[in-house]
Formats: sequence, structure tokens, C-alpha cells
Amino acid sequence: MTFNIRRRVSRMLHPRRDRWVARRPLVRAILENEQPTILGVQEALADQASFAASVLGPDYDRIGRGRNRRGDGEQCTIFYDTRRLRLDDWSQRALSDTPLEPGSHTWGNMIPRIAVSADFTDAATDARFTVINTHLDQLSRASRIRSAEMLNELAADAGRPVIVMGDLNARPRSSPIRILTSGPLKDAWKLAERRLTPMWDTYSAYRPPRAAGRRLDWILVTAGIQVRAIGVHAVRFDGAAASDHEPVQALVRVQPPSGSSPPRLS
Repeated sequence: MTFNIRRRVSRMLHPRRDRWVARRPLVRAILENEQPTILGVQEALADQASFAASVLGPDYDRIGRGRNRRGDGEQCTIFYDTRRLRLDDWSQRALSDTPLEPGSHTWGNMIPRIAVSADFTDAATDARFTVINTHLDQLSRASRIRSAEMLNELAADAGRPVIVMGDLNARPRSSPIRILTSGPLKDAWKLAERRLTPMWDTYSAYRPPRAAGRRLDWILVTAGIQVRAIGVHAVRFDGAAASDHEPVQALVRVQPPSGSSPPRLS
């Protein structure tokens, strides 16, 4: 599952539907019900990431830190179910010309943007794969394009199947998506054997679900990842939405080593 949970805002001028105190129980309901094997969140402040961890429970662990130089600020946290997955290694990069410099931003984005990468081994089958969770800039087209190029490079260099997920702030026909899907990564929506929902806009701004081409939240996969099913989880609770973005979920199989049974991850 990839889920931009919308950062907590304290300004009382924001409508109540946007306030964390109102959305918090709705986020809880989604996570408690779905319990994804892997969850990549975007815009999570430290307390929001801790809240998600408490909802998922003690069998989950998490990686990632804030995007700013000191490790504070919004996170692109990856949560994973330790009953199924072993974490082999992880890293966090700035989406910039100096990716190992925390808080750096050189491509036209005014705020830092990051990508968190995790190498996993499936405990049941020994299948190895990489997950990259990211949140591209909403204002700078140049930054989104350079970020897409970096994500392609990371996927190409991984040496194992890769899943990229996140709020890409890019529509299906945009340059960043064309760049991303021209390399090793492909759109999981198009590859899926089953689509469990319409292709709802993933940025709803708390409006009722609709399909008008504003799919900003993506799951992309390389060879070795079979997409069994996918859907946009545009759930409402008495008309209220948990975030201004909809979660996107996929059920996938990762190609295991020769002679093993393929795992099922969601």
C-alpha cells in the first residue's frame, strides 16, 4: 500500500475535514482493516509515523527519517511485517545532485525531497526484492523529471526485482511518468491481472471519488514482480475521507529462487 496520509496542520483556518484530529481515526480504520505487508506513507510527521506504527502493532517495523538536514520534517516511512519479511539493508537519499547530503535540494524544488529504499528477503521463499518509497515535488516540473531519472537509475542498479511506490505528483501522460515507464519500471495498474476498482483519481481533496485523470499516487514494478490485483482504496466514512489522497494497493508475487514457491505480498 502507498498512502499519502497528509501532514498534520495546526492552523485552525483549515476545514475540519483536513485536521489530523478528525482524520486520525479514519486512518486507523484503514490500516487496521488492511494490514498491508508493506506500507509506504508520504507526508508523515514524526507523531503521525508513530501513530501508524502503533496501529499496525508490534509485528511491524519501520525505516526512514525526516527529509530535513537534521532528520526532522516529513517522512516517507516504509513499514513492513516482520513475520513475513527480513530487512537486509536500507538507505535514504535526497532527490538532488548530492543525494547523500541530508536536506539537499538542487533541482528547483524549494523543499527537500527524498527516496527511501529497502532491500527485503521473503522469509517464506527467500525471494529478494527492493522497495522504494518517495514523494516528488508538486511545484517544480524540472525536479520531478530529474527525480524520475534518479528512480530509474536506482531500479536499474538494484540487481533484484523492484517496487517503486509513492505520491509522484504526476499524471499518467506527464513527462515524469513517461520517463519512469520507459526504463525497467512499468505501471502496476496496466500490468495487473485484476483491477478491483475503477481508476479513481488518487488526489480527491476530500471530495467523493471520481475518475477524471488525477492519478498522482503510483505503484511501479520491474521484471520479476507479477501484479495479481490492484485497486484504489477510495473508502469514505459517513462521507469523510482519511486523507486528501487515496491509498493505492496491489497484491503481487515476487519471483523466488529456483525451486521455491512464489510469495504473495500486499
